[in-house]
Amino acid sequence: MTEPAPISPSLGFSAKPDVQDVLAHWRRWMESEKAVSPHTLSAYTADVGEFLRFLTEFRGGSPPSLNDLGELKAADFRAWMSRQAMDGLVGASRARKLAAVRNLFRWMDRSGRLHNPAVATLATPKVKRPAPRPLTEIDADRLLEEAERDREDPWVGKRDRALFTLLYGCGLRISEALGLMRKDAPLGDTLRVTGKGRKDRMIPVLPAVTEAVRAYIESCPFTLAPDGPLFVGTRGGRLNASVAQHQMQKLRALMGMPDSATPHALRHSFATHLLADGGDLRAIQDLLGHASLSTTQRYTDVENEQLMNVYRNAHPRARKG
Repeated sequence: MTEPAPISPSLGFSAKPDVQDVLAHWRRWMESEKAVSPHTLSAYTADVGEFLRFLTEFRGGSPPSLNDLGELKAADFRAWMSRQAMDGLVGASRARKLAAVRNLFRWMDRSGRLHNPAVATLATPKVKRPAPRPLTEIDADRLLEEAERDREDPWVGKRDRALFTLLYGCGLRISEALGLMRKDAPLGDTLRVTGKGRKDRMIPVLPAVTEAVRAYIESCPFTLAPDGPLFVGTRGGRLNASVAQHQMQKLRALMGMPDSATPHALRHSFATHLLADGGDLRAIQDLLGHASLSTTQRYTDVENEQLMNVYRNAHPRARKG
């Protein structure tokens, strides 16, 4: 009778010793060289564990060895993915699990441990991205005004208004806004932003943005050095994104807004409102820093949905129907 494979306490599932050794090295590589977050490391380990448990069940209870992993066919991987679909996992979850297994096999290939080209032939499950959920123009304006009120430290309110006005008025990502230096403050007609892929883009700056940022700078109790951060916290260090998100959370609770009212929703609002006012889709793509036009086209779905809602609510025949 075959002895069961030992359970590794660090991995949390049964595996042959050679597979345990490889997985331990893979985890260390992700921690040290890729510097992934503990959450990502835990999720990837769990996903690979599920894959190995499936293979163990598929092989009649015998955990696969490293040599077995090298001999897996595309059909074996597809059988695992089919099981996930049968278990009711949505496309996003299946795509993440496949990404974890691909990551492991690519690392094993690059490190010379095994080569299995089958995993590269698999199609990633389609993930239906949720449509952006922008704020209405009225709610966006109310939020910017409310951000400045009811503060023990008035300068903090001016900071929050400046930050949120920048997100809404220029369509920045929260990371892009918080990454700005004092010397980059949008006090002129344009703003240069370094976005994803370290690509620069020029964005027109509205007077409302300039006014809000100038008011914040003048009220800030800290000296904002040219090469230091533009947005700072209450101790003078660079403002953390979690603080901005918490401030938005308090605002939406105060104003009765849905959970979708986040700092990123202000970027969505920027794009949706531009499009509704006749903005060119490719120009909006450039302003947002999207690499693909298809990403920007998601906002046309939002606009069309809003137009249909207006029709249903306003057209006499629609109301009678």
